[in-house]
Amino acid sequence: MKFRRRKPRENIDINLVSLIDVVFILLLFFVVTTTFTRETQLRVDLPEAVSGTLETDTNLKHLDIAISAEGVYSLNNQLLPKNDLSSLMDALQRESQGDTKLPLSISADGKTPHQAVITAMDAAGKLGFSHLRMTTVEAPSAN
Repeated sequence: MKFRRRKPRENIDINLVSLIDVVFILLLFFVVTTTFTRETQLRVDLPEAVSGTLETDTNLKHLDIAISAEGVYSLNNQLLPKNDLSSLMDALQRESQGDTKLPLSISADGKTPHQAVITAMDAAGKLGFSHLRMTTVEAPSAN
């Protein structure tokens, strides 16, 4: 038995415009508040320096040698198999593709043995790199 309704059913519409607005505002909030950090495979606590200049050039390609407190090398976040001069030079040559005009940054931990930093500088010098930077963090001002 089928009963007939006297009034036709009303169509229920859900207004999605306000929901889309809220989702868009949330998306903008998360995009603006997100911070991006440069993660490396080595944990490096940089030494402090009072003087220095900020890195201002935005070259697309650069080389970054990171040296851990134990003297372990990584080049552009790739750990090197050995921690000697020849493997560092081979990795630099391969990564730079022979372009010695690329900027080269050395990020050494504050407790890195001095010999490890000198080895990295020696490898860069032997290959002919002329734009060499040492990475530090700004020391708190003593006011």
